[in-house]
Amino acid sequence: MSTRGSWFMRDRPVVIWLMAALVVSLVHPFFAYSRWLMVHLVVLGAVTHAAMVWSVHFTEALLKTRSGFEERHLQTIRLSVFQGGVLLVLVGVPTRVWPLTLVGGILISAAVGWHAVMLVRRLKAALPGRFRVTVRYYLVAALLLPVGATFGVLLARGGATDTAHGQLLVAHTMVNLLGWIGLTVLGTLVTLWPTMLRTKMADTAESASQHALPVLAGGLALVIASPLLDQAMVGVAGIALYLAGTLWVYRPIVTAARRRPPYAFPTLSAGAGLLWLPVGLVLMGWSLATRGSWAALADNYGALTTIFVVGFALQILLGALSYLLPVVIGGGPSVLRAGMAELERWGTARVAVANLGLAICLLPVPSLVRVIVSMLTLIALALSIPLLLRGLRASIRAKKAKEAVAAVGGQPGLSTKPSKSEVVALTTQSSTQTWSRPQLVAAVAIIAVGVTLGVGLDPAAAGLNVAGAIKPAAVDIAPTGHTTTVKVTAKDMRFSPAEISVPLGDRLVIEVENTDPSDVHDLVLATGESTGRVSPGGKASLEVPVVGSSIDGWCSVVGHRQMGMVFNVKALGGDTSAEAAPTAPATSGTHGGHASSGPSPAIDFMARWGTSSAAYDPVLPPLTDEKVRRVTLTVREEKLEVAPGVTQTRWTYNGSSIGPTLHGRVGDTFEITLVNHGSMGHSIDFHASELAPDGPMRTIEPGESLVYRFTAKRSGIWMYHCATMPMATHIAAGMAGAVVIEPEGLPTVDHSYLMVQSEIFLGAQGDPVNADKVMAETPDAVVFNGHANQYVDHPLEARVGERVRIWVLDVGPNRPSSFHVVGGQFDTVYKEGTYLLRNGRGPLDPPGTTTGGSQALDLAAAQGGFVELSFPEPGHYPVVNHVMVDAERGARGIVEVTD
Repeated sequence: MSTRGSWFMRDRPVVIWLMAALVVSLVHPFFAYSRWLMVHLVVLGAVTHAAMVWSVHFTEALLKTRSGFEERHLQTIRLSVFQGGVLLVLVGVPTRVWPLTLVGGILISAAVGWHAVMLVRRLKAALPGRFRVTVRYYLVAALLLPVGATFGVLLARGGATDTAHGQLLVAHTMVNLLGWIGLTVLGTLVTLWPTMLRTKMADTAESASQHALPVLAGGLALVIASPLLDQAMVGVAGIALYLAGTLWVYRPIVTAARRRPPYAFPTLSAGAGLLWLPVGLVLMGWSLATRGSWAALADNYGALTTIFVVGFALQILLGALSYLLPVVIGGGPSVLRAGMAELERWGTARVAVANLGLAICLLPVPSLVRVIVSMLTLIALALSIPLLLRGLRASIRAKKAKEAVAAVGGQPGLSTKPSKSEVVALTTQSSTQTWSRPQLVAAVAIIAVGVTLGVGLDPAAAGLNVAGAIKPAAVDIAPTGHTTTVKVTAKDMRFSPAEISVPLGDRLVIEVENTDPSDVHDLVLATGESTGRVSPGGKASLEVPVVGSSIDGWCSVVGHRQMGMVFNVKALGGDTSAEAAPTAPATSGTHGGHASSGPSPAIDFMARWGTSSAAYDPVLPPLTDEKVRRVTLTVREEKLEVAPGVTQTRWTYNGSSIGPTLHGRVGDTFEITLVNHGSMGHSIDFHASELAPDGPMRTIEPGESLVYRFTAKRSGIWMYHCATMPMATHIAAGMAGAVVIEPEGLPTVDHSYLMVQSEIFLGAQGDPVNADKVMAETPDAVVFNGHANQYVDHPLEARVGERVRIWVLDVGPNRPSSFHVVGGQFDTVYKEGTYLLRNGRGPLDPPGTTTGGSQALDLAAAQGGFVELSFPEPGHYPVVNHVMVDAERGARGIVEVTD
């Protein structure tokens, strides 16, 4: 095909998909499937389209096929079929319309199959020549993509067991990332890389490609088979083989880079991408070998996906396109120079920020550091999108201007193909101008500022002194010159040992190892020293220059100190009384080690909610017909008004003061994606599930995610909550909600409401939950649906004679509930999976009885049920917890009944 000039299907779709991925990345915390969309917009949209276009381009260049072998309009049709399939998949999966996904997968597979057929035809028509093996890489990759698409379509259908789902997920990602993309990139860069560097191709390049292909294919086969057979060591062997094949291909690539190191943005970006591939393979192989199964590898799967998609595939794509697009548009050196001048702006800084930021985000850094640095990384990568557009426009404008000048001057037509010497001269000039030490220094400074800002916003998480800690009074103790080093482990809310003895005047070094399998911990001393947050399996240390008195210590993660995670340094050889060694006060209302900034605000339970305030919607979400219910729950810390004028930083699922309600039937499958955007570890436990808690209920750290799948086997209203210790504190902070599984034959009613009772424990205004109050069981308020008295000013609604069902769940963490409607009587009461009263008849009443009634539904923490009633006349019917002290501190509302 002719590649001169601009062609929409070659030049534009990749940029469009990347722009869509950028938009999704900016709003991803606010809707489900955002991470899935980001990955697939990049991999399925941008990278796959580029692979289909440029593999044809390189095949024709290497095989020297005749001009017009395949008409461009046929290629446009094929790429359009592919784009249509991508759109259907990107709509079908998030909307859960499986037929759309199925049709999309078929169209994608058909387009790639057509692509493979045309590669074979080109291969057969070509004369013998070098690097035919590159086309074989493209063929093997093209045969693998329909396999990966099939796995993806089966995943989208749902209904598979948890084990089968995990197996399909791993097989799907490995086929597409290592097969379709990995083989296409490795096959291309053997020849493209030295061209980009303007250096001679290594003599061993072709033989290296030939020898590596069967090794790569064999390794990939083992990697794909491993999750399907549930044999982890088969996967380890496959990863090792694939890594060996990759390094084999890299030999001539490294040789070329040694001859002429990369300087311009295209080679810097592509070179960085090449480095990330073996890093990802080594990390994946090591994690699989140490964890023993693909299921256990799920903790690191998000990091691995980031490495392969962003570090490897995206950077290769951006680097290659920045080099190729100006060249294929043609027009001579002035046209090329115009395009490259735009594409290579801030090249060194963009690559450095992106890769430094990506590396930091993969480390166990504090959550706020990760958030800020990831935004800087996103900006550095996203800058390539407008620069690609600017480069295309600049090249096209320059070409048209040159054609116009040639026409006016009566000169012969513009050459559309630059000579080899012109390209070399141009790119040589460009590359020497792109590399910039000042840009590298600026990039390091940008990342450093981002890290510093994150640490400044959460210093305790980074191991800095805790605000509010009271240091012991200075004591004139002569240093002994001796160092005492102590090893301490943190596990199960305890330090071991919990007390150490150190001679006065010694230098003290405490080495802390977090052997807890899931929770983050730290060690903070009253003198201000801190290890900073230590992730599971991690180590850190702190130092006291001179021990002048006994010192108290504790874990500053919210609630851990109250659970007994305390530590003591006992000074030997001097006065170790409390008077000589004052300690920090109890950190009530702490968050990340920061002491409460003041007393708890007083709640005025007679205060009114403003007309502009929005109550939590008490209407039970409607029951839909789907059998697989997919929900994303994103952990976020949100400052919310829990009573009029009183705010608290709540730990939330999806941003509301209680978790969103899930609604289904017996036999429905729930697929819950938990994403942790908080500042500490969190988890989720569904009482509606019946499975071993070891995997799905595990604690995940900030930035991680997991998929929790279960099938509802029994009816009732079930609690779900964060199961991370201290559990009471996490529940009290807002991390709980309801799952309503309707009993069979449940009749329809006019109104169906939901009331979730919980407790509020206040620190200072705007602070998080007060862990001391939780442990002392002294709530500031008891509320329905997360806010005190909200349904007094935003009443529930009904009309006279209408049937009203009110589901009630007590999530605690401590207080019971006695649910009562003043002025109403319940003729139906359902509690913990069975009817106590149904249409006025109890379980032991004779048939025909309809006069039975109930005044209250009594619930302990984690129990639930529903009541039904009708209202005889208009009026305002109070809804209360008839444990009256709790009604008077927020657990009340109103049903407003009209004619």
